[in-house]
Amino acid sequence: MADLFQQQQPLRPDTRKNLAARMRPRNLEEFAGQKHILAEGKLLYRLITSNRFSALLFFGPPGTGKTSLAYLIAQITGERFVALNAVEAAVADLRKAVQEAEQHWQVSGKRTILLVDEIHRFNKSQQDALLPHVEHGTIRLIGATTHNPFFYVNPALISRMQVFEFQALMPGDVLPVLRRALTDHERGLAEFHVDATDEALMHLAKVCDGDVRKSLNALEVGVLSTPPTNGLVLFTHAVAQESIQRKAVVYDKDEDAHYDTISAFIKCVRGSEPDAAVYLLAKMLHAGEDIRFIARRLVISAAEDIGLADPQALPLAVACQQAVEFIGMPEARIPLAETTIYLATAPKSNAAYMAGEAAATAIKENRTLEVPNNLKNATYAGEKELGRHVGYQYAHDYEGGIAPDKMMAEVEQFYQPTGRGYEKIIAERLARWNEIRKQRQSAKK
Repeated sequence: MADLFQQQQPLRPDTRKNLAARMRPRNLEEFAGQKHILAEGKLLYRLITSNRFSALLFFGPPGTGKTSLAYLIAQITGERFVALNAVEAAVADLRKAVQEAEQHWQVSGKRTILLVDEIHRFNKSQQDALLPHVEHGTIRLIGATTHNPFFYVNPALISRMQVFEFQALMPGDVLPVLRRALTDHERGLAEFHVDATDEALMHLAKVCDGDVRKSLNALEVGVLSTPPTNGLVLFTHAVAQESIQRKAVVYDKDEDAHYDTISAFIKCVRGSEPDAAVYLLAKMLHAGEDIRFIARRLVISAAEDIGLADPQALPLAVACQQAVEFIGMPEARIPLAETTIYLATAPKSNAAYMAGEAAATAIKENRTLEVPNNLKNATYAGEKELGRHVGYQYAHDYEGGIAPDKMMAEVEQFYQPTGRGYEKIIAERLARWNEIRKQRQSAKK
């Protein structure tokens, strides 16, 4: 009777696991996104379907399927699977896993796939401990990390692994996973009879920021916390908003996302795209970026990318930096936005920056020019006997403040003003002064 009773009951999901864990893909067709590496014919697809890999390394943002794919590979290949998390595992755990893998191979003739999640957490000696076993084929290693492996994984280990980068999922990748979860009786939420609006599901797909795990967990929270109405759980846009209280932007303060975002921010300012620049500013502020760091980069950009094309850019950026220090958040976002937009819409010139670089190169590579005697300091007795200050042309003695001769004629032209913004005026002024000098030198002859 017990068996008959069990057969009559609908399949119920294992509620000890959260929805994201239960809804791991069962085949490559169910796998969300990553078509750039998993589409049919791509290298990773061929390695998996032909079972011809030895060591793989997956890196990318959270919730993009790195761990899920490792589980799926084990399922497809039918090989023994062992998962270690580098946060908790020690060298002893590695040794045990390798020892058991060797014994399993001798008994069954089948190899063991070892997943090391968060592999960047292993120190150098722990990573080195994997090398001989990967080399000898004792284990088939799959490493997963949210960090750039080229900074955090030993080069010797990377050289033995094929590296694949996972990308944040698009809403169109996430939506099918959410809908599948609502209709799946064995693993999903079908038993709750959820009536979800397209708007609500799209909200989760967008706000999860490419993290399918986050969207599934929010869906589960919303469904389980909403009382049914006439036997249906109504999952509306309002419920979806409540399920994710605050959007968590994928951002780290000292690694790739930090440097990539500030790089894009400055490039958009330099490229005169105020909307893109202020968007990236908002992203950094939302993620909790150091406002002083942003202000410093704006000061640098004002000097490097705008320079004398708009001489007001640098004073404004410095004023912004002082304002940020003085008022702090949340109000600091106002002068930061104002300065970002001003710099992005200002005329651009790196002529002053390039002049400084060219002069520095000339100092390093060429003979250092001596200061001419007529320009040397002459504030002590006997300086005239040494020839100091003799022949100096005091600019204010001449009309327009322009002396006939150049002070250091040997110096090459480092500053090449553009025709943009205020530098157009500077270029015209320099050309006019050069013409005046030529005329006065001719008059002297």
